[in-house]
Amino acid sequence: MKSQLRFFLPMLAVLAVAACNAGGTSNVPSSQSQSSLSGRPMPQWQAKHLARRACPDAPLGYMHCDVLIESKNGAGPATNVAGLTPANLQARYNLPSSKDGAGQVVAIVDAYDNPDAATDLATYRTNFGLGKAKFTKYNQEGQTSNYPQGSSGWGVEEDLDIEMVSASCPKCTIYLIESNDNSGNNLYDAEIEAVKLGAGIVSNSWGGGGGSASGGAFDTKGITYLASAGDGGYGMQDPADYKTVISVGGTLLAVGTGTNFTETVWPDSGGGCSVVSKPWWQRDKGCTFRTGNDIAAVAWNAAEYDTYDNPGWFTVGGTSVSSPLVAGMFALAGNSTKLHGGKSLWLLRRKKDVKKDFHYIDSGDLAGCPTSLQGTYLCDGGTNQFGLYSGPSGWGTPNGVGGL
Repeated sequence: MKSQLRFFLPMLAVLAVAACNAGGTSNVPSSQSQSSLSGRPMPQWQAKHLARRACPDAPLGYMHCDVLIESKNGAGPATNVAGLTPANLQARYNLPSSKDGAGQVVAIVDAYDNPDAATDLATYRTNFGLGKAKFTKYNQEGQTSNYPQGSSGWGVEEDLDIEMVSASCPKCTIYLIESNDNSGNNLYDAEIEAVKLGAGIVSNSWGGGGGSASGGAFDTKGITYLASAGDGGYGMQDPADYKTVISVGGTLLAVGTGTNFTETVWPDSGGGCSVVSKPWWQRDKGCTFRTGNDIAAVAWNAAEYDTYDNPGWFTVGGTSVSSPLVAGMFALAGNSTKLHGGKSLWLLRRKKDVKKDFHYIDSGDLAGCPTSLQGTYLCDGGTNQFGLYSGPSGWGTPNGVGGL
């Protein structure tokens, strides 16, 4: 549905009164949730001048991309490759990237056009020995022509997304669907088109609002939807807070010698208690609404190559890294048609299997947590809800694909 009613009116309702969402409405206690991105404390990446947003802020009814260009690159992008490589990521997450993923279609939905996406992806994959990509770019009507106009910042997002899918699942088929602009209406129409084109997994590295109606754009059975949790600390955003979408939080990953890694909560990851009604399969007691996150992956210091918006090699951060990276992991597992949002993760019963299949993130906390929630599982890693879960990183970061 292309009507403005699908997106703008629910957005106005949630900001003006309470939480309008696909699963019901409710007034939300301020100690439990935050209904919009406005009013949050300044994230650490901004306060400490660690990075800048690639995309400009988005007005009501529009979405912002979540990729952050790290300031350690100086005035411009680095000329040499720096940051985490596919080899680093495959080693940390114990991925069967060299043998699995063929035939799996992962779609990336983004706004505007990056005319260099195919050649940028080829350069990234050649540099890291990932082989030739199976890649197709579409407009939001499913055409391989008549692409939208370009827009500053979104080209960085598009290159990052397709490169991160390649990093975890080089044998996957990758579709990039470019919506006409970053309005919720057009992005959601592109979401629907991705499924029509045959994608089994759809990743979204953008967000906004706080509980607006999805209009059915994320409701197709047998499709695995993922979305970045956001880069502003405690609080959730659309579409990551939808019950049919896997909310992907962010971590900091330090690479040691050999296979030694240290992983902690990225403080600026989104997460916590949303304004969307709680799915039955979430049994945590500290949030009466949809709890995030479901899963996590690295959200800082990833290598990216781009020629359109920020030419050259540079490093990026944000949960824009995490969502497409995990999307590729789900493709490696080959189980996407049986999933329904984060349900399977929340219904994991045997602790020994969770400990085997996920890295439990036991340190770090989300910035901007309400005082009443500091030290709880909604804000802090290692707080052991159910013995294994904590909001910032969900059930953990993947250790292989057995849990996916």
